[in-house]
Amino acid sequence: MSIADPTSVDATLEECVDELNDCIARLDRFPHPVLAFALRTHLAGLLQALLAHGECTRPQTVMFLKELQREALSG
Repeated sequence: MSIADPTSVDATLEECVDELNDCIARLDRFPHPVLAFALRTHLAGLLQALLAHGECTRPQTVMFLKELQREALSG
């Protein structure tokens, strides 16, 4: 998937990850499997919205999901 302004990607991504970490930390009362399923549901909706609004293509989404699978299952 592409981001419109590649010059600010690193800073923007880091800031977004930090904020997501803060949000997830507040959900510590939920078991990890519950968080995983909730995040999966949210990610599916977000990817569908990106596709619907033309912000990414199906092949980009497939590649993103393959990379996610590889990262999740490595190590």
